[in-house]
Order: sequence, then C-alpha cells, then structure tokens
Amino acid sequence: MESFWVLHFCFTFGFKIALKDRSIGYDGNMAKKSKFSIATKDNRIMDLLARTDHKTSAQWALDCVERIFFYLENLDYEESRPQIALDTLKEWIKTGNFSMAVIRKAALDSHAAARKISADNETKSVARACGQAVATAHVKTHAIGAANYSAQAVFRANENLDPELSVQKERDWQYNRLLQLLAEP
Repeated sequence: MESFWVLHFCFTFGFKIALKDRSIGYDGNMAKKSKFSIATKDNRIMDLLARTDHKTSAQWALDCVERIFFYLENLDYEESRPQIALDTLKEWIKTGNFSMAVIRKAALDSHAAARKISADNETKSVARACGQAVATAHVKTHAIGAANYSAQAVFRANENLDPELSVQKERDWQYNRLLQLLAEP
C-alpha cells in the first residue's frame, strides 16, 4: 500500500480553501479523502482583521467558537477546560481586566484538553479553538486561530457529507459576522 500527500487549492467565491488529498493505493484502486489545512486563511477575513481593534477581534473569536461549541456538548464531552477558556475570555471582554497568568493558563489548559482527545475529530478542533480564542486577550492575532479551528471543526463534522461546502458557508458566516461587529458603534 502506498500513500502520498498532494496540496490542492480550490478557488471558491474569491477565496481559497486548502485541502490535502490523501491518496491510498490498494489493489490498483485509489481512494481519496480530503483533509482540512489549518494554515489556510481567508484573505477577506484577514483584511478586515487588520482594521479591527483588540476587543472586537476577541468578540469575533468568541462568536466563531460559540457557533461551533455544540460539537463538544453533543458528544457528552465531560472536560470543562474549553468552557473555562471561553468564560475567561468573556470576562476580559466585559471588564478589560487582564492577567497574563490567568489568560495563559486558560489557553494552555484548553489545548491540553485537546491533546487528551485521541481522534482528530471536531471535538479536538473545538477545544483548540477555545484555546486560541482566549489567547486573543493577550494578542489579537490569535482570533484567526480560533476561526481556523472553528472551520476545521465544521470540516471534520461534515467529512461524510460535503465538507468543502460546509467550510465555505462557515467562512462566509465568519466574514459577515466580522463585518457586523465592525459596523456596530
């Protein structure tokens, strides 16, 4: 059995979604399975984020993660650290009180919870998204990490359906939500 990775770029509605196709040769047949690349960014979103203040970036990251957080709840995931990360971010957005030790612990704990999940599934992606979201309180550019892991969660949850279309819809929602936040006074 032979396998190799090829990076493909699908151009859809002016932005690209990177997919890795895993091709597995078996008895002369090739099976392809798409895989989401976390490193791919939506340039429309990146352009808007460059003009976004710190707290708006954090609110957007929180919104992105809350939108997909149900993937944790639906699987009876009994780990509290991702929720604690979101609660910590909400507190920072509300009060502006910043403690590097608290933010760092919440982010690292959420990522540790993700590492405990053995399968690369949507639950792991949500836990990672929570860690990135709370890290936005420290550095606003972590917001894109929260959005990317959220898109990865959508991809993984829809692998047997149409993951590319699901990611496209999620990215469109992320972009439109950021536009809404920027339009608010």
